[in-house]
Amino acid sequence: MSSANTPHPVITTLRGAEARTRLVEAATLLFADKGFGATSTREICQAAGVNVASIHYYFGDKDGLYRAVLLRPIQDADRAFQNLDDPSISLARHLHHVIGAICCPDNQVERAAMMRLYLRELIEPTAGCADLIFQHIQPQHERLVSCLARHVGTPADAPSLHQLAFAIVALAHDQLSRRVLPCRIATQAPPPDDHSAHLERLVDWALALVDHEKHRFHSASNLSRTPT
Repeated sequence: MSSANTPHPVITTLRGAEARTRLVEAATLLFADKGFGATSTREICQAAGVNVASIHYYFGDKDGLYRAVLLRPIQDADRAFQNLDDPSISLARHLHHVIGAICCPDNQVERAAMMRLYLRELIEPTAGCADLIFQHIQPQHERLVSCLARHVGTPADAPSLHQLAFAIVALAHDQLSRRVLPCRIATQAPPPDDHSAHLERLVDWALALVDHEKHRFHSASNLSRTPT
């Protein structure tokens, strides 16, 4: 005889990568909606359809699962940063990969949840997020700066290049944030079928920023060499 407390068969059959993925997906939505502290491990497991011991088995604890949630989009985007040191690839193609990885992911619902989660981190920062920034996001930033230095012609340690890299990434984040803003301006975000044209426009704007910085740098260099 069945009982209301009898687990659904999916709870006893999910294993390995599938169970881990389900946990991360469920935790992403719950952490984004309720925050880390207000989300229980039990409700995450229930939403994922896995045994209550699964978080401990796959992630060690709730903190480990939260780290996996924060790390997932970073790892997805990391592929776009891997080839930034390849001089055979045009700057436009590099920027297309980088900006596209940030603002045009395959899973728009999950990305919107991640944006809400990162906004929570701005208000209530956790030590785990800070560690991820130093371990993963900073190396991505440094790769982008080195790529920009090659195209602008400035030393890679120039402060203006870091500012330029932040501005380019901010273009993508700003467009993405419009999907989760609870106000009228959110309706100005492009429809899903217009992502390609929208991405190309963002790349054009980023190239304009690079051209401006290149012109600014070379004008200052020529001025410094002008005899007085």
